[in-house]
Amino acid sequence: TPGLRSVAELFEKKNYELRIAGGAVRDLLSGVTPQDIDFATTATPAEMKEMFTAAGVRLINNKGEKHGTITARLHEQNFEITTLRIDVVTDGRHAEVEFTTDWHKDAERRDLTVNSMFLGLDGTLYDFFNGYEDLKSKKVRFVGKAAERIQEDYLRILRYFRFYGRIAEKPGDHEPNTLQAIKENAKGLAGISGERIWVELKKIILGNHVSHLVQLMYELDIAQYIGLPLDGNLEEFARVTKNIQNLSPKPMTVLTSLFKGKDDVTNLDLRLKISKEEKNLGLFLVKHRQELTKAPGPEPLRPYQDFLMDSREANTNSKIFELLKYQGEEQLLKEMQEWTVPSFPVSGHDLRRLGVSSGKEIGTALQQLREEWKKSGYHMDKEELLSCLKKL
Repeated sequence: TPGLRSVAELFEKKNYELRIAGGAVRDLLSGVTPQDIDFATTATPAEMKEMFTAAGVRLINNKGEKHGTITARLHEQNFEITTLRIDVVTDGRHAEVEFTTDWHKDAERRDLTVNSMFLGLDGTLYDFFNGYEDLKSKKVRFVGKAAERIQEDYLRILRYFRFYGRIAEKPGDHEPNTLQAIKENAKGLAGISGERIWVELKKIILGNHVSHLVQLMYELDIAQYIGLPLDGNLEEFARVTKNIQNLSPKPMTVLTSLFKGKDDVTNLDLRLKISKEEKNLGLFLVKHRQELTKAPGPEPLRPYQDFLMDSREANTNSKIFELLKYQGEEQLLKEMQEWTVPSFPVSGHDLRRLGVSSGKEIGTALQQLREEWKKSGYHMDKEELLSCLKKL
């Protein structure tokens, strides 16, 4: 892009090296267009600031500077550029860093081999830990010793699962010593904030091999530290993950299949601080997944339609869509999404015209007519309903 050309020229003029780093390199090598592109450089934050300011480039202040990140805006594009660094002190959540000009040292502190590569703007790949080989053979491995990488930031346990679900071809292809390191360090996840865990967990749930990976979380004693129930229903989870394969469910829809009751939803919320909408969806599914099911006979959708018509809550229809995904009812989901909620054709006004005057009677009559209308599958029109009223 014109923005990147201008940035590259500035760095070149000053003899600072600039390379694309991490996830974007992995995506480019996989033939995927990267969402965000991070850059790494030998220039320090102070040197970058001086260079950009002298060139009249706007800097966006987003608190990254103490970690070595400067964000510059050129040609309507943001460029996040981070100085190469080494971790001096890590506590399993944050790292204190110092800057370096050694690309190998910077690669060494990254989590997985597939995320530790750099790409020069001339197309040269800098790959110190066989990340490209691992990417081609669909292997997910930590850089160096797994236990050391995990102890620097325990969230990397979940990042391992997330990338496994993105890269690995089949379930169960893990290195035994990696799983051992994860198991021995699982408890470290207890100190990681719920919000950070939830971001990773949602991505795992929407990736591949999810049933295998969640089962692994139980086998490796991770589940209890990330808000999942101790006795999660793994059979139901396996069944539902099959059901929803092509239906783009919300993460909560899939996760709820592990839960036995509403306490499990509450506990998840306490640990992960999920949104109100996510919590309500979980509670809705736990409550209705068993008894709100399709009707036998020619009108399978009727129970869902009746539920929607009787509901006084907002977004009931989107919750019903998620319930149909959970139940694996692909065809009914399509029909339900195409169904428009009919509006009740009679008003209190119509009843007054017929001489029903007291508010209480009007209320009762409208309720009775709604029931008749519902029985007719919402097909009766105003005339039919009013003539029905005379009989009632």
